[in-house]
Amino acid sequence: MKQFIDAIEVFLSKHDWTPTRFGREIAGDPLFVFDLREGREPRSETRNKILKSMEKYNKTGKLMPLRIGVAGLGTVGAELVKILQKDGAAISRKIGREIVVSAVGARSRSKDRGFDLSDIEWFDDPVALASSDNIDLFVELIGGEDGPALASVKAALSASRPVVTANKALLARHGVELAAIAEKSGAQLGFEAAVAGGIPVIKALREGLGSASVIRTYGIMNGTCNYILSRMGEEDISFADCLKDAQQLGYAESDPTFDVEGFDTAHKLAILSSLCFATQIAPDEIFVEGISTISQADIKVANDLGYKIKLLGLAQISEDGIEQRVHPTLVPKASAIANVDGVLNAVVLETDHVQELMLSGPGAGGAATASSVLSDILDIARGTRVPPLGVPSNELKPYKRAPMRTHEGGYYIRFNAKDVPGTLGVITTSMGKHGISIESIIQRPDLQAENASIKGENTRTIILITHETMEKNVRKALDEIANSGMVIGKAQLIRIEKF
Repeated sequence: MKQFIDAIEVFLSKHDWTPTRFGREIAGDPLFVFDLREGREPRSETRNKILKSMEKYNKTGKLMPLRIGVAGLGTVGAELVKILQKDGAAISRKIGREIVVSAVGARSRSKDRGFDLSDIEWFDDPVALASSDNIDLFVELIGGEDGPALASVKAALSASRPVVTANKALLARHGVELAAIAEKSGAQLGFEAAVAGGIPVIKALREGLGSASVIRTYGIMNGTCNYILSRMGEEDISFADCLKDAQQLGYAESDPTFDVEGFDTAHKLAILSSLCFATQIAPDEIFVEGISTISQADIKVANDLGYKIKLLGLAQISEDGIEQRVHPTLVPKASAIANVDGVLNAVVLETDHVQELMLSGPGAGGAATASSVLSDILDIARGTRVPPLGVPSNELKPYKRAPMRTHEGGYYIRFNAKDVPGTLGVITTSMGKHGISIESIIQRPDLQAENASIKGENTRTIILITHETMEKNVRKALDEIANSGMVIGKAQLIRIEKF
């Protein structure tokens, strides 16, 4: 050990380097030399790697290349490899170190991915790839919250090998455990690409806000849903037709449930909430609704009232705990979030210092997501070190779920009501009984066509806009109205947020 320390001290003196520079550029940890001087003993693999890097630098004046292993060569993985091969020289100039893809792995080796694999080591087993001594950094782009993705990330982190992943499901389910492994082994864990694709919101939360505390975060975090709702608002077409177009264009999967029912947004929101509020990740504590029940009636009425419908993920902290919810939301047309259309994403951070900060950009796609993966790789190559979840994992507070809060803008409620005397009276009486104040009642004859013959009943569309009220009161009123027999089917309930 003393011989190793002496070798580093000689290197520092010979090249007139500071301990911080040595730690950042060779050890991958700006505090490495300081920790070493205080008696922290690195692993033998780490010592050997550092000795080789010093030897190469003494001979050539260049750092050892950072060798990348990529597991998963789908759209994002293939794009990442192509970027590193195409822009390698420019990247090296930026960080003073060459980055090379030395190993890859995927389900099929024979598939043409648009780049040459002949000089890259191939692994069929992602765990073997993550454990290989021929890579310095492991990139997980397999997907899935368990199985090979989890096993390979654990293997890399346990071996003190930094990891970059775009896997929001993995992080939402196992993020705290993985952060603890990374902290214990001294490895970095980057996941910028896991939330909102090409938008650097993770970096902003971990590094960019200083001492500012986040009070609320919300945003559009799923490009598929935003594309569908944007198209429905611009053209007189149904949800089903928009979904088919999204699938043909590659914006939606053949089974779109994970996207359109809000689960993808929920995973991203769970990660954001942990970073915003320094709490344990709690994906099962999120209220989730999707967009599959949104109709043209809702789109048209919202437009007439001065709103757009967006699928939002929202999280806010109060004395009661943390509220997390994902659902369709009426937002004013004049608000910034309403004008984020198509496949774009946006995340808003409300803090005690900078008030409202909105980050917007492409939320999906190979190039945008690969760019975020590369950003993490470059940070690691530069020796940037931050706790994966913003604070050490053992300092994360237990998650405490808050009740659904009062909403400033109230609720939009649409009924398919029986066209008989007394129906409106039953609805308004139930609302009043549960303390819900009605701002306006809208009856739209022009929307009757789609509901004209439900179960042989003549119906009319009745829409209520309420003043602010509690979620539980609305739910009780809707249950009572449903049991009255005066409405058909489930009422459409959409929250209104006045950003």
